[in-house]
Amino acid sequence: MENNAPAKLISVIVPVYNEEANIPGFFSALSEVLKGMSSYEWEIIFVNDGSTDGTAAALEKLADSRVASLEFSRNFGKEAALTAGLNKARGDAVLMIDADLQHPVSLIPEFLKRWEMGAEVVIGLRSKNRGSFLKRLGSYLFYRIIRTISSVKLMPSETDFRLLDRAVIDAFNRLPETNRMTRALIDWLGFRRDYISFEPDERARGSASYSLGKLIRLAFNSFVSLSLIPLRLAGYLGVLIIMTAGPLGLYILIGKYLTDWQFASSFSGPAQLAILITFLVGIVLTSLGLVALYIAHIHAEVLGRPLYILRDKKKE
Repeated sequence: MENNAPAKLISVIVPVYNEEANIPGFFSALSEVLKGMSSYEWEIIFVNDGSTDGTAAALEKLADSRVASLEFSRNFGKEAALTAGLNKARGDAVLMIDADLQHPVSLIPEFLKRWEMGAEVVIGLRSKNRGSFLKRLGSYLFYRIIRTISSVKLMPSETDFRLLDRAVIDAFNRLPETNRMTRALIDWLGFRRDYISFEPDERARGSASYSLGKLIRLAFNSFVSLSLIPLRLAGYLGVLIIMTAGPLGLYILIGKYLTDWQFASSFSGPAQLAILITFLVGIVLTSLGLVALYIAHIHAEVLGRPLYILRDKKKE
């Protein structure tokens, strides 16, 4: 019976932006690997993220029953491109990969092997970061901060080179937020996961389109969407100020006006006024923190994420 079962469909999502020079070589290497896996059916979905070079024409030359392309009206960013691909994919599993040949296509059979062994998310971990010192430092700080303030524990050096089971794709497609970091949302979903380390190859041609500014915006969007701590910082600071300025002001009041403590008497009028103002600032910040708690609840409701995710028991 199992021999007569239809072959599983693997969807490969490839976001592209100004990758005209890389597409022929990438497609040749990718299709060679896919054709070598005779036990699977496959499809390739290119998502043209508003390219301004000849990427669209290069993709048109590849179009057939197994190769499709989605073309954005303008550049919406890689996160939107990956989301569009996941919305379109029909496969039992989806593999996301970049077109610059830094993600080794030779590892695709290993990704599928881990999936067949039960992993529902297989993540590629970069063993060596070839970026500039500034980007490496930014990446290190980002992962340290996000792991501290968020319940989502992103692994350092995680990449978008990953495979997702159909159950994960369906759950991801129900997430409605627009400011998103795809890999972080996939980690938020949970499911069984496995990791494959790889050393990225040199970019074949051209230069990376993900600028430092885009990376910074992505990081801030991730902080806001994955943690409420930034929203509560004012309240925490206010409580700290009150706990410091309050006892000090009370000490001066008692020591200077009700008793005769020498140290308390040394505080001048302007110093006392500064402590009073600091105490009042603490009250204001604490009040903002209380408002932030209500905003946090509104934020969680507006995101509209499901309260829980069920694994498909039929696959157990």
